[in-house]
Amino acid sequence: MPRANKDKERKEAPTSLKGMRDLIGDEYHKYQGFSEKAAEISLYYGFSPIDTPILEREEVFTSTNSEDTDIVGKEMYSLKTKSGDKLALRPEFTAPVMRAYIEHGMQSLPQPVKLYYYGSAFRHDNPQRGRYREFRQFGLEMLGTSKSIADAMIIYLVWTILREVGVERIVVEVNSIGDKESRVPYVRELTNYYRKHINQICGNCRQRMKTNPLRLLDCKSAQCQPVKEKAPQSVAFLSPAAKQHFKEVMEYLDALKINYRINPHLVRGLDYYTHTVFEVVEELPEQTPAEGEKAEPQLPFTISAGGRYDYLAKRLGSKKDVPAVGASIGVDRVLLSPTYRAVTPRVVKKPKIYFIQIGFEAKLRSLEIIEILRNARIPVLHALNKDSLSAQLAIAEKSEIPYAIIFGQKEALEGTVILRDMKTRSQETVKITKLADHIKKIK
Repeated sequence: MPRANKDKERKEAPTSLKGMRDLIGDEYHKYQGFSEKAAEISLYYGFSPIDTPILEREEVFTSTNSEDTDIVGKEMYSLKTKSGDKLALRPEFTAPVMRAYIEHGMQSLPQPVKLYYYGSAFRHDNPQRGRYREFRQFGLEMLGTSKSIADAMIIYLVWTILREVGVERIVVEVNSIGDKESRVPYVRELTNYYRKHINQICGNCRQRMKTNPLRLLDCKSAQCQPVKEKAPQSVAFLSPAAKQHFKEVMEYLDALKINYRINPHLVRGLDYYTHTVFEVVEELPEQTPAEGEKAEPQLPFTISAGGRYDYLAKRLGSKKDVPAVGASIGVDRVLLSPTYRAVTPRVVKKPKIYFIQIGFEAKLRSLEIIEILRNARIPVLHALNKDSLSAQLAIAEKSEIPYAIIFGQKEALEGTVILRDMKTRSQETVKITKLADHIKKIK
């Protein structure tokens, strides 16, 4: 066969998909440590874990959002099974959590039902800093309460979780888009205003005027910013009930000493939000430009978002509305914070012991000894593939582990090990049956 044809047959090694990553070793532990800390705080405040499937029926998302939303129109990964079912990789968690709430009859439980989750979601988005096509979120949902304190509690827990991991330069941007009574006159006024400026806005916003006017305020196009800045504000159209709800939320935030500001142009990209909407942004410090370069303004970095969604349940087939509020934290973005303080996962403990085995007889019983230490919750490092005493001692010294267990053929026959202090080089013989207790006594 000609060489050219052989070259054509060679396959390139596969790589991960665009916008998706492998998490290996310490990188994985960063995510695990954050999720454990967030779960610890959530559990303390009475939230229970929920894990929804990565694959859902497509209607879980399409029935809760219009075609104009980015999720439905451009970003959702959809597929059709051989039997014709339309499925989607979850692009967000709130709709699946509400689906689970309805499906499992959680309405009969004491309300509100408080749930937290952690996992991957998927959107065919344009990858950029802190934004991936497979992204990881930690979220909180309170279902079955319309009380304003629930809104404040969700914001407070997000705030607390972020502060616990060292993210400090944060501010909560908050707004109210009102209830049904507020929405009709506001949308009418907003649409009329944009209609007067139709020649000054982008093509996407012209489409949004027809399908989802609230998303006009979500536009990031520079062309639309001057028009958006002078747009009518939703807070001016709040019904008495919506105005009172928003007032109470802000009073709670004041009492909790949370740094917040009202952003009158803040909306959420999904259709089902009502009343309180918010984003937690990190205000990055100004960076000194290199000589000859122009200073670029540091834009706020959104790391969490959420709000109230009282009308979502009916869109999913519930006979009545379920008042609810929630938030999600973009874990990928949190880990990029310059002040983020990595949390060591509970499963990762600095080893106190390095286990050295020499010879076949010792190898046969090596896992037995490691299991004794594991049951006693004593972290141990080892290299069972190594045979040389000097090679294993070198690894122990390089790892800066204070003690080593040396287990050779003689020790295997006698049921003992040699416990070596790596700093003083002193050694003592210990019975295997008493090994775990002996190690626990060492300071």
